[in-house]
Amino acid sequence: MAVYSIKELEKLSGIKAHTIRMWEKRYNLIDPHRTQTNIRCYTDCDLKKILNVAVLNRHGIKISNIARLNEAELKEEIIRVSNVSHSHENIVDSLIVSMIELDDYKLTGILEKSISKIGLKETAIEVLYPFLEKVGILWQAGDVNPVQEHFVSCLIRQKIIAATDRLPNTFNPEAKRFLLLLPESEWHELGLLFAQYLLRESGHEVIYLGQSVPYSDVLATGATREFDYILLSSTNNQPDFDLVIFLKDLGGAFPNKKILFFSSFMHEKSGELGQNHILFNTTREFVDYLSKLKD
Repeated sequence: MAVYSIKELEKLSGIKAHTIRMWEKRYNLIDPHRTQTNIRCYTDCDLKKILNVAVLNRHGIKISNIARLNEAELKEEIIRVSNVSHSHENIVDSLIVSMIELDDYKLTGILEKSISKIGLKETAIEVLYPFLEKVGILWQAGDVNPVQEHFVSCLIRQKIIAATDRLPNTFNPEAKRFLLLLPESEWHELGLLFAQYLLRESGHEVIYLGQSVPYSDVLATGATREFDYILLSSTNNQPDFDLVIFLKDLGGAFPNKKILFFSSFMHEKSGELGQNHILFNTTREFVDYLSKLKD
């Protein structure tokens, strides 16, 4: 069972720490454990309750009324609100609860409902990326175990691949060709899979090399296949891998190609790169870039 600090509950639920403490005192909403130094610590059950309370509170239900609900009534109210709510925040919170419970039926249902309403693109941008950011907070704090992370990643991966396979395979004379890859020792490919979906949806061609691709294999592919862009993603700031050097080497090897990349830790170093390098901080920026290619 994971243990959370009150600051982690604040980050995950969006409810300020002082508000959580007030709810504890005034409404006995949750009863945290205390360390020997009297510091609050919370369990998975506490986190799930706070997330559910946050959903109901955002839906306009007063905290005094929420506090009167027993566990069964709280669950029933959450189901009722979820059936009528279109809030992305509520969907993200429900996904977190499903991940903690390892409830694949519930998590799949939430994703399918969102995709049917707003499509995969908006679901990924407005729901999945904020959800994965919260998972990242839990991961860094050691509150997500590998089983939960793999459980979530596999389900999302299946949805993206299935949606990509359903896209029509039509010839586009104006299509650009993109080479997609993750650098060596990089294994988190959800972002790259979604980029492939966006590219194919926009009518472009994709050569998908996948995870942990050695630099020599990129060069070999460039010697045998024509392409216009290289697109890569890196989420891990690895001590034994310098992304700046990797990108510079790619830029030197392919001076006439655009090197597009996603990275959560490269913003300050992007000025060290050449003019053929383009950093995307958000998926929205990448979507806007693709729309300009059609102009």
